[in-house]
Amino acid sequence: MPDTASDRIIAVEEHFATARFWERTAELSAFSGENAERIYTRNFITNDYISRRLTDVPTRLDEMDRAGIDVSVLSLNPPGVQLWSDSAAATSLARDMNDALADIVAADPTLFAALAAVAPQDPEAAAEEVRRTARTLGFNGVLISSHTGGRYLDEPEYEPILAALEETGSTLYLHPRMPSPRMLAPYDPYGLQQAIWGFQAEASTHAMRLILGGVFDRHPDLRLVLGHLGEGIPYWLWRIDNLYAKSYAWARDVLGMVQLDRAPSEYFASNIWITTSGMFDRDTLAYCLAKVGAERILFAVDYPYEDGVAAAEFLAGAELDAGQRAAISHRNAEHVFNLPTS
Repeated sequence: MPDTASDRIIAVEEHFATARFWERTAELSAFSGENAERIYTRNFITNDYISRRLTDVPTRLDEMDRAGIDVSVLSLNPPGVQLWSDSAAATSLARDMNDALADIVAADPTLFAALAAVAPQDPEAAAEEVRRTARTLGFNGVLISSHTGGRYLDEPEYEPILAALEETGSTLYLHPRMPSPRMLAPYDPYGLQQAIWGFQAEASTHAMRLILGGVFDRHPDLRLVLGHLGEGIPYWLWRIDNLYAKSYAWARDVLGMVQLDRAPSEYFASNIWITTSGMFDRDTLAYCLAKVGAERILFAVDYPYEDGVAAAEFLAGAELDAGQRAAISHRNAEHVFNLPTS
């Protein structure tokens, strides 16, 4: 493993599950229209490669060592508890999984950190879990898998969650999942609803709602992380700014647009970071460096769905100066997730 601070690698989108998680979700009912995602998620139980890496800590540690990854920031396998229509069961399960994750981190506190799971089905209870995991368990943020029953975090009922995130200094990692039932039908053929396309379409839509809904004006200290080199949004920043300015000028009432304090792209310089999870493309990284800067990019694998060695080789081969490499490999993660420095 790397033996100097400059070589330190922190991976920030690394998933886990437990056998108890699969047991407790076996009989729960998914939201209407989301049974396909329930089946997709349950298939991980029978896929030994995936399920073993989600649940077996020694396997994870061995693969971290082979890849040269010093710290993994763990989060419950998406979509976590957000599939289930029973809000009380989802809330209880989130708490149970956070306690299980706390035990994993406590056993190897120099190797693991944690992002909490919450159940937005009950926003007040979710806000309390944000506070508990930050203040009692010492977690480093929260991972929410995009929509919950087709609802999004910019909507008024989720204000308690956003307030709790800002209050506790907990960073929100917005993770993709299948598109919501209201937008799913065109994605159904050809596997488009899954990670090949639908995941990033869903997550980018959610992120754009947060930006254009004025969430970061209401919560200026809220920190948001997007995986997969920004879910495609960096490519569109010029056009988003251009059309926002034009649309707000002539059609704000018709379109229901909110007047923002700044241009949409500027929130990528104050509130939003992106990670390399599952996007090991040097050309895309170079573009994102130009658009948002190395200080806004974090390293991630997307374990166990991507290979840690391939991710580390991508980072090693990227055209970065020493400052950029240190920022992406560990310094930004230490800042964004309040992790101990080496």
